[in-house]
Amino acid sequence: MVVYSKYPIATDSVRTFQNFLWKDMPDSLLPRDYYGDASDALRLSSKSHWDVPIDVNGTTLHVLASHPTPPSFDGPEDRNGKRNHDEIRLSADYISGADYLYDDNGVRGGLEDGASFVMLGDQNSDPVDGDSVAGAIAQVLDLPRVQDPAPTSADHGTDTADFADPTPGDLRVDYVLPSDDLTVIDSQVYWPSGTEHPSDHRLVWVDLEI
Repeated sequence: MVVYSKYPIATDSVRTFQNFLWKDMPDSLLPRDYYGDASDALRLSSKSHWDVPIDVNGTTLHVLASHPTPPSFDGPEDRNGKRNHDEIRLSADYISGADYLYDDNGVRGGLEDGASFVMLGDQNSDPVDGDSVAGAIAQVLDLPRVQDPAPTSADHGTDTADFADPTPGDLRVDYVLPSDDLTVIDSQVYWPSGTEHPSDHRLVWVDLEI
């Protein structure tokens, strides 16, 4: 993952959750029967979860970036589906200020109450279709503080990825989700027709007023 910003990044205040252990999430979906003795050593985040504070003309905006694992390429134990679900839950619980979370510096707790944020990234979870555990992305979309601009493209609706047809097909898996104190000016999935793409994902953008 990478975050680019034309505004200053408060690098000393960045929080990362690369080493948070899956077992330390209360009531997690960790499939202990599958992983056995390795269960207690597994980290939850397949890449990392970041809180990157950005100074936008004197206002702090927290960019919450993550890239959960695809809920596929596994077996009946659904280890990747369950990990995807709990990686998304980590973001939801962070936004909600969960006390059980600890970052890579050992600091506990989630986002401070009332902070402005934008959660973004390839969450690998469609609200309706695909291989996700039911309700995975809804853990974030249904939070009272989260706005869903539901950006679209002309020919593909809210879908953001062009996967193999017919299964899983086009899915909405990439998100830009601002907090409820920000004003959404415009949004779109950039999906030009008749163009070869280096990725099966498309660009999602949201224009916000702070």
